[in-house]
Amino acid sequence: MLYLFRLANLALEIYMWIIIARAIISWVSPDPSNPIVRFLYRVTEPVLRPIRHRIPMTIGLDLSPMIVLFGIIIAQWLLRQLAYEIG
Repeated sequence: MLYLFRLANLALEIYMWIIIARAIISWVSPDPSNPIVRFLYRVTEPVLRPIRHRIPMTIGLDLSPMIVLFGIIIAQWLLRQLAYEIG
């Protein structure tokens, strides 16, 4: 069971870094035909788009990556608490 918690935590950690990479890429003008840029957009857009529709841009700043990162941190904390209680 602890293995599953570690695997879920690792998946969340990897996705957190993908979100960070997407946010950094958005600061520059990336080439949309670049395979890395396409991968980052394809993997993150399904999570970021619904948040973007619910929360308006503040001063031209997209806060959706920060909200997703905050959610990932909370999910990791909850996983650690659950793993601690179980084992």
